[in-house]
Amino acid sequence: MAGLKIQKSGSSMENEIRQQPEILKSILKNYLAPDGFIILNAPTKVDKIVLVASGSSYHCARFSAEVFGVIAEIEARAIYSSEFLLKKIVPNDKDVLYIFITQSGETTDTLSALNKAKQLGVKTMCITNKENSTAWVTADYRINCQAGEEKSIASTKALTAQMLCLYMLALKFAQLKKIDVKDRLNELKNLPEIIEETLALTDKIKPFARFLSKYTNIIITADGISYALAKEACLKIKETSYINVMSHILGEFMHGHVAVLNNKRTVLVYVSSEELSYSTIKNLEKIKRDYNPPICVIGTSNDKINSTFNVDLEVKDGILKLFSNIVISQILALKIAEKLNRNVDKPKGLKKIVTEV
Repeated sequence: MAGLKIQKSGSSMENEIRQQPEILKSILKNYLAPDGFIILNAPTKVDKIVLVASGSSYHCARFSAEVFGVIAEIEARAIYSSEFLLKKIVPNDKDVLYIFITQSGETTDTLSALNKAKQLGVKTMCITNKENSTAWVTADYRINCQAGEEKSIASTKALTAQMLCLYMLALKFAQLKKIDVKDRLNELKNLPEIIEETLALTDKIKPFARFLSKYTNIIITADGISYALAKEACLKIKETSYINVMSHILGEFMHGHVAVLNNKRTVLVYVSSEELSYSTIKNLEKIKRDYNPPICVIGTSNDKINSTFNVDLEVKDGILKLFSNIVISQILALKIAEKLNRNVDKPKGLKKIVTEV
C-alpha cells in the first residue's frame, strides 16, 4: 500500500489520521541509525520508569509502561498527572526516570507534576510535539515526537508519534542492556506501510461505525497491553460523538460491571492484539450466554466468538499490531461522529490544550 494517496476533506481529524504513515516514517528516519542503533536523548542507566500524563497521552503512557517491561525488562508504571500531584510518597531512587508526555508541552497538571519531580532531584524526560515549550525547557532529557501541528481536539497523529518514540526508547534501553532486539528493529521498518494498510480498511469500518452510532451505551474491554487501546478508543468516541462509552479490563468487567449489559441498548467491543486466551474466550462466551449483547472485535478474533463486526489487519509483530488497532479505533470514532453530524474538530466544551485546572 506504499504511496497511498492522501485525500483532504473538510475535517482536520481525518487529514491528521491520514498523515500518520509519513510522520512515523520521519521518526524512523531521524531516530533509527543505518546500523540499527536508536538515536534518542536519554540516560544510559535506568532501573525504574514512571510515566506521567493526561488524556490520550496517559493512554500512551499505559501502553509504554507495558512495553518497557516486555522489551527492556525495566519496571515501569503509568500515572495520571493530576493523581501524581496528590501523592505524598513517590519513587525517588537514584536511577528512576520520570517521563512526562504532553503533546503541547504546556498542559497545566503535567507541568506541575514535572516541577514536583524536579524538586525531588530525579531524572526527568519530556516527550512533546513542541520544542522550546515549557516542558521541553524544564526536562533534563527531551524527545520531539515530530507530529507537526495537530488542529483537531481529538489527538490522533500525536498519539501514535508518542507511542513510536517511547517504543524506540524501550528498544534503546534494551540495546544498552545487550538485549537482542534485531528482529523487532527489522519489523519496525514496516510500521508506516502497516498504517497505510490500516487506512485502507476505512470502507470496512464505515458499516461498523453506522452500527455503533445507533447505541446509547458502548462498553469497550480488553486484556493486558490492549487495555490502553480500549481506554483510548473510549475517549475518542466520547469526545467526538458524546456517546456514553466505558472501558474495562475484561476480567474485572465480569465482577459486577457486567450487569450494565441488562440494558439492551448496550454493545460490547473487545480490543485484542494477540490470539485470544482461554479465559478471554470463556468470559466472552459467558457474556453472550447470559446477556446476548452484540459483540464486536477490533483486532484478532476467534471462530468461537460470534462477532457482529470484526475489523482486523494481520500483523506479525504484536506491538506493531497495537498501532494498527489504535488507528482502526481513530477511524471508527471519526465515522461514528460523522454519522451523528458532530463537529469532530471542535467538540462542545473542549479545548486542545488544558492550561487551566
